[in-house]
Amino acid sequence: MITGEQAFRHAAAVACAITLVACKQPPASRYTFDSALRERGREVIERAGCAACHEIPGIDWPQGRTGPPLLGFDDVGPIAGALPNNPANLARFVRNAPAAKPGSTMPAMPISEEEAHAVAAYLYGLDSV
Repeated sequence: MITGEQAFRHAAAVACAITLVACKQPPASRYTFDSALRERGREVIERAGCAACHEIPGIDWPQGRTGPPLLGFDDVGPIAGALPNNPANLARFVRNAPAAKPGSTMPAMPISEEEAHAVAAYLYGLDSV
C-alpha cells in the first residue's frame, strides 16, 4: 500500500522531471545544407511564385495565405499530414503534390527535381537561421 508520503514524493519527482524536460534547449536542426543550395532554393521559390499562396520567411512579397506558412519543418509532423517529415519527401511534395498526396489542393509545380531539393534545403534551413 502506498502511503501519503510516498505518493507525494512520486508526484514531486514527476513534476521535477517535467520541469527539466520543458527547460531544455530546443534540438539543433536535423539537417544541414550548403548555403549555395539554400540560396538556390530561395531563388526557385521566388521564380515559381510559391509566396503567392504561402507565407515564407525571407520572401518579402507577396505573403499568401491560401496555403500554410512554410516554416519550422524540423518541428512539424508529417508533411501535408501524410508523408514522413524529411527533405526528400518535402522535395517530392513540392514538385508534384497531387502525386505525392492524392487529393492535395496544391498544384504540381513547374520545377525540376534538383530545384525541388533546393527548395527543401531552403525551407529546412530556415530552422537554423
